[in-house]
Amino acid sequence: MNTFRVLAIDDEVDFLETIVNRLKKRKLDAVGVTSGEEGLKLLDEQLFDVILLDIKMPGGIDGIEALREIKKIQPIAEVILFTGHASVETSIEGMRLGAFDYLLKPVKFEDLLQKMASAFEKKDSHEQKIRNAKIKDLIRHPGRVFDQD
Repeated sequence: MNTFRVLAIDDEVDFLETIVNRLKKRKLDAVGVTSGEEGLKLLDEQLFDVILLDIKMPGGIDGIEALREIKKIQPIAEVILFTGHASVETSIEGMRLGAFDYLLKPVKFEDLLQKMASAFEKKDSHEQKIRNAKIKDLIRHPGRVFDQD
């Protein structure tokens, strides 16, 4: 598996610590936070490839609202939703908002890793398409090289 950065957002501290520790043992760069607000603050400061997001978090913003904000801050990052409460409607809403997929807790760790690898591949493919489009644009308009950020 290629290495990538993972942000896990879940209010269940034991679940969060277990996931983050197991991801780190697999040599993934994983960080965990316990609220949507903390996650959004971290996303303002750092880039992540895959975000694991609990849908139901008491107090503060819930997972669906956090997803809306995540897609504004890092639109290419792939989000996998978690829920311990099988709510098909909420999961469908999450998919409409751009989530890569959703998983029901408890989840088998190998299934999670496989889903995360697929999410990373999708993100990596999108980034490659963006790089190729920028290169083509620069080739067509070489004078724009100095206008780029």
